[in-house]
Amino acid sequence: MDMNNEIWTEIGRLSDVPQRGARRVAYGSMKIAIFRTFQDRVFALEDVCTNCDGPISEGIVSDASVSCPVCAWEISLETGEAMGADVGQVKVFPVRLVDDAIQLCLTPVVFAA
Repeated sequence: MDMNNEIWTEIGRLSDVPQRGARRVAYGSMKIAIFRTFQDRVFALEDVCTNCDGPISEGIVSDASVSCPVCAWEISLETGEAMGADVGQVKVFPVRLVDDAIQLCLTPVVFAA
C-alpha cells in the first residue's frame, strides 16, 4: 500500500505482454486489458469497447491507442476515450512498472470531460 491508500497488485512481468500487444487479467467478473507499446509503456483499461462491447485486448496497438477488433474504433490507452469523431470512454486503471514487474491498482482513474 502506498501513501494514497492505493493497493497495488503484481500481475506479471513486462515480458509476459508482447510489444504492441495485450494480455487480460480478471477482477471478479470484470476483464482488464494490460497493453504494452513498442516503447514499453504499459496501460490498463477495462477490456470492453463502449461502442460494440468488443474485446479491445484483441485489437491492434499503435503508439498510445488501440483499435477495437470488432468496430475499428480507436481508443486512447492514456485516457480510455474514443478518438476522432467517436464518443465514449472505457475505464482506465493505474498501472506501473517496478523493475520488470507490472503492478495494477484496481481503483479506476476518472478523467474530467
